[in-house]
Amino acid sequence: MPHLTEEKSHTQRTMQVVNHIQKLIADGLLQPGDQVPPEREFARMLKISRASLRTGMGYLAAMGVLKVRHGVGTFVADGPPELGKSSLNVMGALYGFQPWQMFEARVVLESQLAALAAERGTASDHGALAEEIAEMYATIDSPTDYLIHDLRFHRTIARASGNPILASLMETVTSALYDAARKAVGRPRDRRESAELHHEIYKAIRARKAADARRLMEQHLRMAEAQWAENNATRSRGRAGAEKALARQTS
Repeated sequence: MPHLTEEKSHTQRTMQVVNHIQKLIADGLLQPGDQVPPEREFARMLKISRASLRTGMGYLAAMGVLKVRHGVGTFVADGPPELGKSSLNVMGALYGFQPWQMFEARVVLESQLAALAAERGTASDHGALAEEIAEMYATIDSPTDYLIHDLRFHRTIARASGNPILASLMETVTSALYDAARKAVGRPRDRRESAELHHEIYKAIRARKAADARRLMEQHLRMAEAQWAENNATRSRGRAGAEKALARQTS
């Protein structure tokens, strides 16, 4: 099990970066447009490897919190404020939002965003989508890295839709579902199947086939929900089995 232990540790370090930067922003220590500390200095500050730091910052860049300017540095996004994951999670706790409801909201939003991207996307958008597809195939064996490019792919579609309000709503739901999304790409077989479907979505958008883009996006998101449900059920059965075994040992 050493591989699983190392993967879990890497994910924990990644989320340490995410949480630390989000706290700096929430406390006002990092403002929109501010540059984050240089990579070497920041990694030493957090006492983690530069590889883990890059992965965490990559996730924040995928979610639009950070902007990477190649050759210059990484900055806090200076665009309009976006709805936050935390606010949706608080409402979920208050009103009992269920994961299937969150997935359903994502289907409604993102299937329409895909159709709009097929109608309005530019050659630059198509190029960005193609790059993320290539990176997804290249990171099939790395769940954390794969998910970063998956998120970037969806963000690019949202941007290509030309509707920043819908894009902001999508990112709110996607952020709140991050843990579920991470678990839904847990197996290489699932990631490869997901990458192939992303490729089909890209081709429909590039060909300006809005109806196909909408249908394929819905298919992809329904599949992600099914994979999450399957993984969740497997974990529940595993916990139940462990509890029964423990009860037998102590009886």
